[in-house]
Amino acid sequence: MKHVHYTDVELETPAEEGIKDVKVRWVISEKDGAKNFAMRVFEIQPGGYTPLHQHDWEHEIFVLQGNGVTKDKNNEKAFKQGDVFFVPPMEWHQFVNTSDNVLKIICLVPYKK
Repeated sequence: MKHVHYTDVELETPAEEGIKDVKVRWVISEKDGAKNFAMRVFEIQPGGYTPLHQHDWEHEIFVLQGNGVTKDKNNEKAFKQGDVFFVPPMEWHQFVNTSDNVLKIICLVPYKK
């Protein structure tokens, strides 16, 4: 069993294009023996955002701290701490920090098969 405080996991800069002021901690991953899903904690600085993108796997997201907006190709919707998202496969999505504080989200994704 792995048991750590999430802040003890290295904070990394994702290699993806289309991001601004985003860091991630891979708190549970294949290197821990997790064969099906990964758990990541994203930290998005004020004014930062994830890429507007889509892919063929789902996301489960919990807003740990902060608030912002989600965007797709046509819409924008506000969210706050404690909100939960299910992003189905192939749905366009982006998370934007519109606040003056760090936005932290927990994101669960399956491994690509």
